[in-house]
Amino acid sequence: MGVHWREMDVALFCFLWLSIFSDCGYAAISRESSLSLGQTLSSPGESYELGFFSPNNSRNQYVGIWFKKIAPRVVVWVANREKPITSPAANLTISGNGSLILLDSRNKVVWSSNRGEPSTNKCHAKLLDTGNLVVVDEVSGTLLWQSFENLGDTMLPLSSLTYNLAANEKRVLTSWKSGTDPSPGEFSVELTPQVPSQLVTMKGNKVYKRSGPWDKTGFTGVPQMDESYASPFSLVQDVANGKGNFSYLQRNSQLLTRVIVTSEGYVKTSHYNGTGWVVDFVTPANKCDIYGACGPFGLCVTSTPIKCECIKGFVPKHKEEWKRGNKTSGCVRRKQLLSCHQEATKSSTDAFYRLSSVKPPDLYEYAASFADKDQCRQGCLGNCSCTAFAYITGIGCLLWNQELMDTVQYSAGGEFLSIRLASSELAGSRRTMMIIAGSICLSIFVILAFASYKYWRYRAKRNAWKTGLEQEEISGLTFFEMNTVRAATDNFSISNKLGQGGFGPVYKGILSDKKEIAVKRLSSSSGQGTEEFMNEIKLISKLQHRNLVRLLGCCIDGEEKLLIYEFMVNKSLDSFLFDSTLKLQIDWPKRFNIIEGVARGLLYLHRDSCLKVIHRDMKVSNILLDENMNPKISDFGLARMFQGTQHQDSTLRVVGTIGYMSPEYAWTGMFSEKSDIYAFGVVLLEIISGMKISSFNCGKEGKTLLEYAWESWLETDGVDLLDQDIASSCSPVEVARCVQIGLLCIQQQAVDRPNIAQVVFMITTTTDLPRPKQPVFALQIHDQESTVSVLESGNHMTQTAIYGR
Repeated sequence: MGVHWREMDVALFCFLWLSIFSDCGYAAISRESSLSLGQTLSSPGESYELGFFSPNNSRNQYVGIWFKKIAPRVVVWVANREKPITSPAANLTISGNGSLILLDSRNKVVWSSNRGEPSTNKCHAKLLDTGNLVVVDEVSGTLLWQSFENLGDTMLPLSSLTYNLAANEKRVLTSWKSGTDPSPGEFSVELTPQVPSQLVTMKGNKVYKRSGPWDKTGFTGVPQMDESYASPFSLVQDVANGKGNFSYLQRNSQLLTRVIVTSEGYVKTSHYNGTGWVVDFVTPANKCDIYGACGPFGLCVTSTPIKCECIKGFVPKHKEEWKRGNKTSGCVRRKQLLSCHQEATKSSTDAFYRLSSVKPPDLYEYAASFADKDQCRQGCLGNCSCTAFAYITGIGCLLWNQELMDTVQYSAGGEFLSIRLASSELAGSRRTMMIIAGSICLSIFVILAFASYKYWRYRAKRNAWKTGLEQEEISGLTFFEMNTVRAATDNFSISNKLGQGGFGPVYKGILSDKKEIAVKRLSSSSGQGTEEFMNEIKLISKLQHRNLVRLLGCCIDGEEKLLIYEFMVNKSLDSFLFDSTLKLQIDWPKRFNIIEGVARGLLYLHRDSCLKVIHRDMKVSNILLDENMNPKISDFGLARMFQGTQHQDSTLRVVGTIGYMSPEYAWTGMFSEKSDIYAFGVVLLEIISGMKISSFNCGKEGKTLLEYAWESWLETDGVDLLDQDIASSCSPVEVARCVQIGLLCIQQQAVDRPNIAQVVFMITTTTDLPRPKQPVFALQIHDQESTVSVLESGNHMTQTAIYGR
């Protein structure tokens, strides 16, 4: 009996030990202790977990590593990508020579690390808190193998991409074939051995996208790679030994981050914010990111819309194809270079045309012997095959001796590229000389006309300077005479009045050349009007974008201050959106186009313009519609410009429209681009629902629009939030996606809201969206749009005024 009880005790002990071991995860894998189906191996800090998984609940089993406490599961590494386990049993163990091997139910080797150094000593495999799976020799402590040297589709902090020319080895990222098939897909990301190196995304054996050369702080073809984005990355090249290493470093030990190449060819960097994954950067972001979009000697311009042009001095190679929209054949030189030909003379030597804000083309050569820009220029000029040069800070001299391929021009950022052209392309052609001769004959007339114009400008500007505007701040702005404006508006006739805002009334006008204009007249009763007037002139006169209303000029005559804009035939969005009849004219496709247009306008203000502008008064009444229902953001009276790396500011005088103001701005005076994102989120929900934020009232509880949108998203993914009068024209998936984007934009904490680049990406793609947190449902004023002004004194905040805008 005693023996029997001792046997039961031992069995019970073994059972409990195995249960604890299985539940908590293996500490290590060894020859004596393998990892089987249903068991997992955790990192010490339980950030990562190794085990078997089955994508999409298929019969295929893979060994992978994933983030342990994040749902849904995000796999960051897969061992047997090409050979899934299909048998009912499998084991991951250590072989006799120290390799990590995966065995099926018949003990057949399905996968093996087999690249590690062989060892007859006792070895074990463990998962580190970095997400790196390593095989360790227990006697010497040597790492025999590690998953960081055998990457899949994901880079984690401390992992790297490498090349070794002597060993003919390279470490790359390779996409999954699809979202549920981890076998190698057609896209890969690798570090090139060029000097300086660059990252390229390959599609099969062809370049799909490239980063541009590294300049010691970032990639020259990624203008948004500022200090905040570049800091996690480091690139080191050992040119003498033919080695290179691109590392992904750890910015914050508490933050889970990753870089992934998707099955569609996107490269994304993202971080986990506690509730979902937030995309920090994605490429390709537009057509210009695709390699060679405009062909050899073509220039892809990242304007709106994106367009292909021939570099100056070049013409389309196949004009008919170019006209039909197929521009991949590129361009050819219009006039041949002469410097290296026998017939060349001193007057016909080649010259250089300087192209600004560009991504340096591919196929460059590093010229270390040229120590400055002048030497670089002369080096190119003295080489008959040289087509261009660039002297870049952090790199030095780059030369191009082949076709200029994959040249992109940005609205801001980028480098200078000097293109070699025949001198006649830039200077004295016969036609140019004739024009010059003709202009000399007319010089007297031009001087008289210019003098008259300057006198007229002086009269118009004199009153403006008295109000505090500096001459250089309004240079280039057209000044209208008051009698011209009065005639255009029929002396500000009530029949020409278009509307009334906080600034004052707006009138329609027709100039003598039949051009229609909109005239905004400063109201003498508006206390903040003069400041807003000056602000709007300074800002909007420098901004040009298809989704921003265009300022034509201004008029200052004594106390009268007027702004003259292009006329918008369809007035403001709210006149359609909240009218029971007119709203039927903007079905869901038109509303989606308006959403995207407003987002692109904000992208220009926040990221792409020469200034960084925070609008501070985004609302549907400040979105105007042209004849094609394209949206244009207006009313920059409250806008603020940021300088350099500044990204937020605060004010003691909080002015904005209730319902659209972000929590941090309304209560602390702190504003940033995330304040505009909050207002955009409210606008987005208003466009979808066709209801005003200020007057929406649902049910006995009096739910706000934000509260109703949240509940709608929880119950029906937001589809029933759509204005039912246009439901027949909608795409339910598109509507649900827009509602979710709107909820992400109105998150209480600014850090939880996406930036405008991420918003545009969410709107224009079908990638997975992060899950929003429940927004804060503030009390709404249920009468009219109102503006609140708050003064802060010490630790107290006092509401001093509420007035309409």
